[in-house]
Amino acid sequence: MTTTENKSIVGRALAGLVDTGDVDTLASFLSEDFIHHRSDSTTSTRTQWLAAVRAALGPTVGMRVDILHLLADGDHVVVHSRRRLPDTGPEIVVVDVLRIAEGSIVEAWEVIEPAAHATANGTWWNPAV
Repeated sequence: MTTTENKSIVGRALAGLVDTGDVDTLASFLSEDFIHHRSDSTTSTRTQWLAAVRAALGPTVGMRVDILHLLADGDHVVVHSRRRLPDTGPEIVVVDVLRIAEGSIVEAWEVIEPAAHATANGTWWNPAV
């Protein structure tokens, strides 16, 4: 698959989820042996991750998702987004790195940062005061 095709797969997989909460379309783009990695070193299977996505739809109803970048390099696609809950709800910045093989998403890595913490995280190496 080409870089452009891989980017298209991710774009189509996310479109329904972002627009209407369509988890089934997202699921159709995941391989059966899909693995989701988080920055806290936890992983989940396809079934576990889809269950978590479905569970999150209730508390995040009305969430605005702005995809800022959708970049691809070979079999990897990177999605950089800002997500905010309605009204004055919290805002997060998310970077997802997805690996594509044979037309399916086989692996994903996710890094989430609360936007309000960005300044403090810019000097993470300094000891806490």
